[in-house]
Amino acid sequence: TLHNEEDINRKNIREGDDVIVQRAGDVIPQIVGPAGRHRRGTKRFRMPTHCPLCGAKIVKPEGEAMHRCPNRACPSRGLETLNNWVMAAADIEGVGEQLVRRLWDLGLVRSLPDLYRLTKGQLLELDGFQEKSATNVITSIEASKAIPFRRVLFGLNIPDVGGVTAQNLARHFGSVDRLLNASQEEIMECEGIGPDRAESIAEWFSDEDNRRLIDELRELGLRFESGDEDRPAEGPLTGQTYVITGTLEGWSREQAAAELEARGAKVTNSVSKKTTGLVVGEEPGASKLSKAQQTGVPLVTEAELAELLSG
Repeated sequence: TLHNEEDINRKNIREGDDVIVQRAGDVIPQIVGPAGRHRRGTKRFRMPTHCPLCGAKIVKPEGEAMHRCPNRACPSRGLETLNNWVMAAADIEGVGEQLVRRLWDLGLVRSLPDLYRLTKGQLLELDGFQEKSATNVITSIEASKAIPFRRVLFGLNIPDVGGVTAQNLARHFGSVDRLLNASQEEIMECEGIGPDRAESIAEWFSDEDNRRLIDELRELGLRFESGDEDRPAEGPLTGQTYVITGTLEGWSREQAAAELEARGAKVTNSVSKKTTGLVVGEEPGASKLSKAQQTGVPLVTEAELAELLSG
C-alpha cells in the first residue's frame, strides 16, 4: 500500500486500500486510484528478503528508503548499469536495452569495459546483424568515448550521484584523480553534497574494484578530466542557483536543468538560503518544499520557469 495525504484527499483513498501505482516522469511513483476490479487475483506486496536473481540477502541502509542487493556480481546490478550507460549517460545511438540484454545473455558484454571491447566480428555472428548495422553500432560505441567527464561520472552508477551531482563533482574536482584521493570532508565542500552522500561517494572511490574499473575505462579512451563543456556557462542567470522538484510537463528535470545552466545558473539537489528559487512541478518533494518555505526561498512554477528561460 502506497499513498500520501494529497493522494488520499484527491482520489478518495482510504488508509489500507489497495491502489494502482504507475511510474510518473522519471522515477516518481504516482497513485492512479483504487485498485477496484483489478484487485481480483492480486497479491499484497511484501519486500523480498533475498534478491530474486542472485539470492543475496537484501539490505536497507540506515536513513535510506531503498532496499538494495549488496552483491556486486548480481546480474541485475551489472545489467542495469549497462542500460543506464547506453541510454542515459552516454546515450549511444543504435544501442538500447534490448541489444544490451541480448549481449548480456550471450556473455559478450558483462561490464562497461566489455562494451568498449566489443568487435564488429562478434556482432556479425549474431542473427539480424549485417555489415552496415554492425559497423553503425561499433561506430556509435566508439564515438561515445568523447562524452564529457560529468556524464562518465553519472554513468558509473555511484550511489546517490545523479546528473546534477555528477556535474557538480566534475566542476569542483576537475579530474577523477582528485576524486580518487578526496576525503569525505573534501567531497562535502562540493555544491549540494552533505555528510551522508559524501561518505558514500568517498567509499565508492576508495573501493579497489571501482578503481580498477576507472583504470580500464581510462585505458580504453574515456574522458576522466573536465573540459570546457563541464565548466559553468556565462549568461543572464549567472550567480543564481535553482533546485528542481516534482514532474514538469514541458521538460524532464534534466532538460530543465540543462536550460538553466545554459543561461549561467547553477542547479543543485538541495535547498539552502543561497538558493534563488525552487522550481516546483507536480508531486514535489515534501522535504524540499518545506525547506524552501522555512528559509524563504521563492517557489517557481513551470510557467514562471518558461518565462525565465525565454527572457
